[in-house]
Amino acid sequence: MSIDLRTSYLGLELRSPIVASASPSTGEPGIARLLDEAGVGAIVLPSLFEEEILNDEIQLNGSLEAGSGQFAEALEYFPTVESFPGVGECYLALLAQIKAHATVPVIASLNAASAGGWVRYARLMQDAGADAVELNLYRVAADPRRTAAEMDAADLDLIAAVRASITIPLAIKLSPYYSALAHFAGQAIGRGADGLVLFNRFYQPDLDLETLEVVNRVELSHAADLRLPLRWIAILRPQLGPRVSLAASSGVHSGTDVVKELIVGADVAMMTSALLRHGPGHVRVVEAELRAWMAEHEYESVAQLRGSANQATAEDPSAFERANYMQTLHSWTTPPALTPTGSRGGPGHSDM
Repeated sequence: MSIDLRTSYLGLELRSPIVASASPSTGEPGIARLLDEAGVGAIVLPSLFEEEILNDEIQLNGSLEAGSGQFAEALEYFPTVESFPGVGECYLALLAQIKAHATVPVIASLNAASAGGWVRYARLMQDAGADAVELNLYRVAADPRRTAAEMDAADLDLIAAVRASITIPLAIKLSPYYSALAHFAGQAIGRGADGLVLFNRFYQPDLDLETLEVVNRVELSHAADLRLPLRWIAILRPQLGPRVSLAASSGVHSGTDVVKELIVGADVAMMTSALLRHGPGHVRVVEAELRAWMAEHEYESVAQLRGSANQATAEDPSAFERANYMQTLHSWTTPPALTPTGSRGGPGHSDM
């Protein structure tokens, strides 16, 4: 059986639903080339952070102004600096380099916290050859003076500002922590997003018990992390309709993981951790597993597979909502070895 893996994402025609998502490795031209050769449908570059751009500007201005009030007569001996390649300029050069050699769409990533004038970089990414921009929204709602509505409004203004700066497709990478996620998702599309990436993984800080310092530790995802985007894509697909692109991100490690996300309505499945663990060649393994499953279950194309078990089409739509929580808890039975003599194992509790 001939299997057609082609899919559409953000209006871009992709040869495969397997996408290499933003990570340090996608920003290395050599690895990006290997991912392309392995068969990914698209490559998402690492994020350019707002803080990096602003810090660059502060550092440069501080260096240029240092000593400017002293020895003024010596200033004429220094040549005029026409440009200084900062983080933003280096990112744009990298984007242009990878795009020049890629045979698949290259998506630039912008990690933002405010709707400042720096959003001009979204336009510069477009000018450098990006096929689309992924706006990575990441904030911690730790200010007790700001309401959820205020923070949602700030994010929506940011989406609108980036949308106004570019004409290429725009995807929004969301966190799962919005108080009314389904409503916010619809609002994001209304402000100009062409698609959503679910979800942004927050890396939590840890403590060093010897020094009592906060330390950063990267934890790669596991297959169980797939369940969160699985649920929300199943819920959002019938709400947002077929024209809105949905990408699954977190926990995609195998071909069957890709199948699950496509079945509930995803257009693409994005991989990071699996590629960091196993290298670019793992794309071929995942694609082979995807093809094998589709052939065994007589699916001829991704288009035929997509959305066949989302909330609108599932036999029990409530399984994606609160009922799933209760049923999952009651499905647990204490192993016999841990059950006291004469007692019977019962359902688990909400702290497991």
